[in-house]
Amino acid sequence: MSIFSMTGYASAQAELQPDTADASSSPAAPSLRIGMEIRSVNSRFLDLSFKFPEELRPHEAALRELVMKHIKRGKVEVRASVESATDTSVAAPSVALLQRLNALQDNVLAWLPKANPLSVADVLRLSSTSSHSSADLGPTVTQLAKTALKQLSNAREREGKRLADSLHERLAQLRVLAEQAKPLVPQLVEQQRQRFLERWRDAMNLADGTTLPEAAQDRALSEATAFAIRIDVAEELTRLMSHFEEMDSLLAAGGKTEGVGKRLDFLIQELHREANTLGSKSATLEMTRISVDMKVLIEQMREQVQNLE
Repeated sequence: MSIFSMTGYASAQAELQPDTADASSSPAAPSLRIGMEIRSVNSRFLDLSFKFPEELRPHEAALRELVMKHIKRGKVEVRASVESATDTSVAAPSVALLQRLNALQDNVLAWLPKANPLSVADVLRLSSTSSHSSADLGPTVTQLAKTALKQLSNAREREGKRLADSLHERLAQLRVLAEQAKPLVPQLVEQQRQRFLERWRDAMNLADGTTLPEAAQDRALSEATAFAIRIDVAEELTRLMSHFEEMDSLLAAGGKTEGVGKRLDFLIQELHREANTLGSKSATLEMTRISVDMKVLIEQMREQVQNLE
């Protein structure tokens, strides 16, 4: 099943003709163009915001519910606009509409004498949208939202696939580094064991080829054993491999696993911890290099995982 990114963009437009409004619409009323944009970026939780004109405010609650059915996590911004789609610059308001606006203004001024009277711009704006009630716009707005959400889902799915492919690639590189680290510890332990024995020989002024006293040899072997325990990273490598397998499983399951992005983010933290331990136990430049290379890859993965839903 697909895995989704939290990053995406989609837009949709529709035109509402005057004849779709109520029967009292003026023949000169302009058609309306409704546009909708949905942008989403990464976020720890679902953060929805709507930027609508007043005509569309009554539909915000229904659209919020619709968006929440399709998107589980991310910072999502929904913008909508309503404007005249008529080719002429301004549609002429009808006499009946002007009379109605004048009567409404008189009523308002009777109660609020200090209110500002309607300007020409106010009249033209009201005449351009008054032929379409909020209820008329509802079905169009809902359909636009569904279209935009489908486009957004497709965009997030495509981006999610690219991120998953990149994560698989880096997991493969991490596996190679882990395999390189495995033989280093036994080799280093044996080298250090020989160094301890040589030091004890020198300290006791023993000639080459002679046998060390048993106590001195036991002390050298004990030092070598303590050193081996101190630098042993077998447990860390085992946990790393286990985390790699779990990440592969989560990426393969994709949307079947709820909160896959959060789970992967937790595993990234665990990978970073194990890579740090490898570096702290390092006794060779080669092991240090492996630890640093791992941390670079893990940090790159962290940035990508934080974009997954």
